[in-house]
Amino acid sequence: MNITRAGRSIRGFMSVQSENPELLKAQYRAFTRQMPMMYFILLSSTWALAITHFGVAPSWLTTGGPLLLTCGCLLRVVFWLRTRHFEPSPDLAYAALKRANRLAGFIAISFTLWSFALVPYGDAYLRSHVAFYMAITVISCIFCLMYVRSAAFIVALIVNGAFVAFFISTAQPTFVAIAVNLLLVCAGMMSILLTNYQNFESMVVSRQRSDALSTENFKLANLDSLTGLANRRAFFAALEVELEKARLSGNRLALGVMDLDGFKPVNDLYGHSVGDRLLVEVAIRLSDVLKASTPFRLGGDEFAIIAPLPPESDQLVINANAIAARLREPYHMPEGTVHVSASMGIAVFPDLALSREQLFDRADYALYHAKKKQRGRAVLFNSDLEKQINTDAKIESVLKQANLDKELSLVFQPIVDIRNQVTLGFEALARWDSPTLGKVSPAYFIPIAERAGIVSSLTRPLFKKALAAANRWDPSLRLSFNLSAHDLNSESGVLSLIGIIESSGFDPRRLDLEITETAFTHDFEQVSQSVAILRCLGCGISLDDFGTGYSSLTRLHARKREFLHTF
Repeated sequence: MNITRAGRSIRGFMSVQSENPELLKAQYRAFTRQMPMMYFILLSSTWALAITHFGVAPSWLTTGGPLLLTCGCLLRVVFWLRTRHFEPSPDLAYAALKRANRLAGFIAISFTLWSFALVPYGDAYLRSHVAFYMAITVISCIFCLMYVRSAAFIVALIVNGAFVAFFISTAQPTFVAIAVNLLLVCAGMMSILLTNYQNFESMVVSRQRSDALSTENFKLANLDSLTGLANRRAFFAALEVELEKARLSGNRLALGVMDLDGFKPVNDLYGHSVGDRLLVEVAIRLSDVLKASTPFRLGGDEFAIIAPLPPESDQLVINANAIAARLREPYHMPEGTVHVSASMGIAVFPDLALSREQLFDRADYALYHAKKKQRGRAVLFNSDLEKQINTDAKIESVLKQANLDKELSLVFQPIVDIRNQVTLGFEALARWDSPTLGKVSPAYFIPIAERAGIVSSLTRPLFKKALAAANRWDPSLRLSFNLSAHDLNSESGVLSLIGIIESSGFDPRRLDLEITETAFTHDFEQVSQSVAILRCLGCGISLDDFGTGYSSLTRLHARKREFLHTF
């Protein structure tokens, strides 16, 4: 049993190992660089030895033998030179190295026999040349074969074994000393070769681990850990690649940006764990319904779809609405059945979008339009939206540079009790008269200000003007004033409002603050705290446009105990 095991170990040691594909490829690459040099050393030494034996040994030995060996070696040189820059598969590398391993033994035997055939001819100098040739050539070959351990050992055993046995058998002290010396040198060389091979193998394995770790890190950096979809970083990289492909091929490319309607109420009502499971279910449905397109999770409840070679615009919208319909189907959770919908904005390259940034921005603008006008459906960015976005950009730019104290004004709409036709108060309505744009409707500039995040800079001067005007009214009249989500989603914002109220001298008990229900889709906790503070101050609180959004009843049910006194 021990003999069998030892024999198996020796066979394994003297053969090419195939367990590690990357090691095979690394050996192959190193081998292709070393082989031409080995054959050059071998042939130059062979012809040098042959030339010294011209006229002494038969021509078939000095010319025929080297020519035959040269032809065989040149064929191998051509093979290795042709495959020098070739990246092999593991199977191909294994086959090539196995073949090289077999040829190493054949070449070692051929050159050894040819060398011994020259020994009987010539004097002691020529025999010394044969010994020198065999010694220096085997050392050179061992170094060149060091990356394929088995081949190096095969050459060393064949040449050194024959060399040592032959020259010791001559009983000539000089040759015996040379043989023993070569044996010791080769033993040391083989020890060094084993160490170098182990270092080479360790280096390859370490690089494998490093590459695997880098690949894993890259995968983690580009993968959304919750849904398993590619993440925002991977999305922008993939969009750039697909956009470049579309440019080169002259094809169209569609981008869909999607946002879930009603996701935040699910978190508020059922908790974040249910919200996470809902996102996973959405990702599964997206992956199932998409065939030639790739879904991504951009963050939160926002997703994106890259669609190479999209259909024509009408069909593209139909397909997108089919996706939205699939996502609108009920989600059955252990905690209850959840309903959400999905709004989608679509932009197409090169139709009105030429760069990655432009494509994304226009899809995002179409999404904004969808959530505002066609919630739960898809909207394709078109020339009308392009005109609108240009108009919005102009209004935003002028608004940011406007003298708001001077340009903003108010009109007051009566609030009448229809039962007795008594006026209870007035609602303040904003107006903007721009020196550049003229009179701009609040239906335009207020949503733009909210989207740009500058609506609070409009609220403050308008609120001051409204309170100043209301101070001159009959004390029985109330003032109604609209607030934006941006006025309530920070502690500093609500403190600013309180400061304006207190500095105005207006009785907060005569003040009704109208808040759109969508304000609660921003930061529910902070907005709730702001509402509670204003309520404690004595202000009346009402929800504006209640029921027009998707979340009213769900939110009220989720927080009814906390805000029953408020609403």
